[in-house]
Amino acid sequence: MAITSSAKKAIRNSARKRVFNVRRLGEMRGIIKDIKKLVVEKKKDEATALLPKAYKAIDKSAKRGVIKKNTAARKKSRLVASINKA
Repeated sequence: MAITSSAKKAIRNSARKRVFNVRRLGEMRGIIKDIKKLVVEKKKDEATALLPKAYKAIDKSAKRGVIKKNTAARKKSRLVASINKA
């Protein structure tokens, strides 16, 4: 358990930030999941229409440090590859 006041404050801050990070990560994963479902169902046009939303969610996650920059690039690349393959 934290003893100093600054450590206690750091715990409060990280708990507050965690809420936003979990929300951002969940949103990103949800959109990716939707696109993958559409790819499996062979609905390429609908999956392509969702791509900008996915890019936005992935880029925001990378910008805020929820995921790393290369992870974001890999996720985007694999999404496009899966859509093109369908």
